Amino acid sequence: MTEPLRCYRHPNRETYVSCSECGRGICPDCMVFGPVGIRCPDHAKGAAAAPKQRAKVTARRLSAPVGLVTRILIGINVGVYLLELATGAGINANSGWIYEHGVLIATAIDSSGHAIGVAQGDWWRLITAPFLHYGPVHLGLNMLVLWFIGPALEEYFGRWRYLLLYLVAGLAGSAGALILSPNALTVGASGAIWGLMGAAVLLEARKIYVFGGQAMGLVVFNLIFTLLIPGISIGGHIAGGIGGAAAALAFTSLRRTPKLATLTVAAIGAVSVAVALLSV
Repeated sequence: MTEPLRCYRHPNRETYVSCSECGRGICPDCMVFGPVGIRCPDHAKGAAAAPKQRAKVTARRLSAPVGLVTRILIGINVGVYLLELATGAGINANSGWIYEHGVLIATAIDSSGHAIGVAQGDWWRLITAPFLHYGPVHLGLNMLVLWFIGPALEEYFGRWRYLLLYLVAGLAGSAGALILSPNALTVGASGAIWGLMGAAVLLEARKIYVFGGQAMGLVVFNLIFTLLIPGISIGGHIAGGIGGAAAALAFTSLRRTPKLATLTVAAIGAVSVAVALLSV
């Protein structure tokens, strides 16, 4: 089994993060957030890495760019929208086979006169809806926010934990949307993105400043936006934020037992699905 990464200054602490310059493990107390990447205290002061170490880091960067999962998620969201257009949906993407089979709704009647929705057993809508959007503006705004906030969290948590957090937040957002507005046709990545913001607030509360201490301000601004603009899924946003914060709490509180942390976050996702199914 692979030896867990440990902080080079505090060997008794396991960590998910390594210095972007030298690759050594660094715990939250030793992380220095720079304009690009997270560095150890030595390299944050401008100390040069040994040539051999620098060559290894360069190779890792070339093979695995920063924000890789974030880019893939953006690509999937954009790709689904383009596929909708290619299969005959209008520019607002509120029609067509993909939309009818993916939109989040408790129960409704489709264009063929058949009953559809989560209450009819269409449980997959809980995860497909976060990858659908109402037109280019809706898609563009969500992807822009994801592009700005995703990479920092991805670098902190690691790619697979970050992806799990994103998906769990999306499920939580779907559950919240069904609870508060079961008859609304809901789509969008906002619940998952709010989960990332919730995770950032949780980290900030634990003195881990992934966004330089601005996470709470970002959430407050978006909460005002959510409450004032009609048509936005309030339940999806708030529940997504709670789901993301809960996942981040599990990952940071159970750092010494990574498998247990992953299972706990997966359980949060399962609970979200159960709540959604029981609410319809």
